[in-house]
Amino acid sequence: MSNGKNFNSAFKWIINILRIHHVPFQISGGLAARAYGSKRKLYDIDIDIPDRLLHKLVLKVKPYIIFGPIRFKDQWWDLKLMTLKYRRQRIDISGANQAKIYNKIRKNWVSLKSNLSNPSYKKIARLKVPVIPKRELIYYKRILSRQADISDIEQITRSS
Repeated sequence: MSNGKNFNSAFKWIINILRIHHVPFQISGGLAARAYGSKRKLYDIDIDIPDRLLHKLVLKVKPYIIFGPIRFKDQWWDLKLMTLKYRRQRIDISGANQAKIYNKIRKNWVSLKSNLSNPSYKKIARLKVPVIPKRELIYYKRILSRQADISDIEQITRSS
């Protein structure tokens, strides 16, 4: 999966930091959808880690932080978040334990706890990395039901 020079160097950089500091993680969001066969354009790198470890990373990535780490809430997400920009590539590192997503259909907030101990493994930028299991990815994308999520679900299930 090639997404350009900036993506590859940013991805390898952040994965290396997470591994050196023994931070459990998994790839989620659009990048996970691409790992399962979606062809949608990638805007950022989404990574889930335990909430309590967000602050552990601050000293390692401080020059690249453009947001957080703090609680973030918009119309779709309510979670702990830190956003980095490395070589013009945006990287969102989210807390995996206390996240909530907005159910567009039922019009309510739903808890979304990522189980970091049971990922799938995929090759991304020549690195074998833990990725949110396909069924969990489809589950939360179905709840969100944004146009990008619907597109991802269609492409992921078609490529299965």
